[in-house]
Amino acid sequence: MDENQTCHIVFIPTPGMGHLIPLVELAKRILNTHPFTISFLVPCEGLPSQAQKSVLGALPKDRADSYFLPPVSLDDLPSDSKIETRISHTLIRSLPVVRAHLRGLQSTCGSHLTALVVDIFGTDAFDVAWEFGMKPYTFFPSNAMTLSFFLHLPKLDAQVSSEYRDMDEPVRLPGSVPLRGKDLLDPVQDRTNDAYKWILHHTKRYKLSEGIMVNSFIELEEDSLKAFKNPEPGYNYPPVYPVGPLIQTGASDRVDESGCLTWLDDQPRGSVLFVSFGSGGTLSYDQLIELANGLEVSEQRFLWVMRSPNDNVANAAYFSTEKERNNPLNFLPKGFLDRTKGRGLVVPNWAPQVDVLKHESTGGFLTHCGWNSILESVVHGVPLIAWPLYAEQRMNAVMLTEGLKVALRPKANEDGLVGRVQIATVVKGLMEGEEGKEIRNKMKELKEAATRVVSVEGSSTKALSEVALKWKSQVN
Repeated sequence: MDENQTCHIVFIPTPGMGHLIPLVELAKRILNTHPFTISFLVPCEGLPSQAQKSVLGALPKDRADSYFLPPVSLDDLPSDSKIETRISHTLIRSLPVVRAHLRGLQSTCGSHLTALVVDIFGTDAFDVAWEFGMKPYTFFPSNAMTLSFFLHLPKLDAQVSSEYRDMDEPVRLPGSVPLRGKDLLDPVQDRTNDAYKWILHHTKRYKLSEGIMVNSFIELEEDSLKAFKNPEPGYNYPPVYPVGPLIQTGASDRVDESGCLTWLDDQPRGSVLFVSFGSGGTLSYDQLIELANGLEVSEQRFLWVMRSPNDNVANAAYFSTEKERNNPLNFLPKGFLDRTKGRGLVVPNWAPQVDVLKHESTGGFLTHCGWNSILESVVHGVPLIAWPLYAEQRMNAVMLTEGLKVALRPKANEDGLVGRVQIATVVKGLMEGEEGKEIRNKMKELKEAATRVVSVEGSSTKALSEVALKWKSQVN
């Protein structure tokens, strides 16, 4: 390596806080142990949010910078386009500006443009990487099981003519629990939709990566990760590097206006169920009412981060901002706040999730099963209730309940609603029952493993060092 040059790594996150947060954490971990410089080029559909700015602001300013690319227009897309379609178009329409930024970096940064790291929907940026002599890498922000499904999807697409939800046999991925067709991720449930075509497009391009970093770790998904090292005949994977758990670290600069942390300080240890459906999840109005009544009937303490209901889609909050939303508390059952006062707290739209999960009063987490939320629970040892809404969350729920056995899952009735009695039963089971105790013990073991793998000699640290050594070898 030339002593006068360092590796410069460019990260391009596609829209969504669930993509941005782990990529920023990956960059921070790289910079902690390797003498690189990093640039983030951030495609946008609209104006950057305060949350995006806050996350990127945590990067060390002496060795990392970030640029919000000009917002692109998606007005020509159908109004019902799914988020996978919108995300993919946002990335592609930002590539001319990406090229311009890379030319500028090439002439001014004084370091070697070494690698381009994209996330799950960013594979069209590979073409730009090759133009600049950079090696393309994929960061997969979800788990190894979902990555395995993505890598198998082109073969499944060729073999199956029906919709996957109508298949008689489950999908059997190497090293993972069998997956029923109806549990596969949302964008593959309608093969005529553009969202499916985009997923298939990206999965076919994954094999062009120099390597795939996945936000998981060996003790969490040992069998799935082993399968990548010994693939089935006919599969040719890029190297897969388990580098997780990557979760948001450091204090948020957002003031806890809700006072939920102060409220938690006054609750008994391990007594509170945290209820949150992530940054994008929404319930229907009827389901919201059932959840409220179920929490009340359970007689358990709870902290609920609540969003306004949406009867049409489960990810209505994905591209919206807090200012665009109605006051969620207006949708609660009449008298609910008074009847649950003292043992329950409902906060609108946002709470400092990591701070809540690591608080000693938090004893359970009812979650939409987004992978970031799952990893945050694992790192802090919090047992789970699985309530998947969209994306790959049903697959994650199957892994949590049938594979790892660290979550309970309420059952929906015939009309698709999870009723208040079922909710109350599952909540009490997690917080007070024997099943909850078993899950709590398993989560404690995973918490200890999560700490080990990111230590100096841990498996995830070593996997990331393998990638870094590859990058260093490219600079002569």
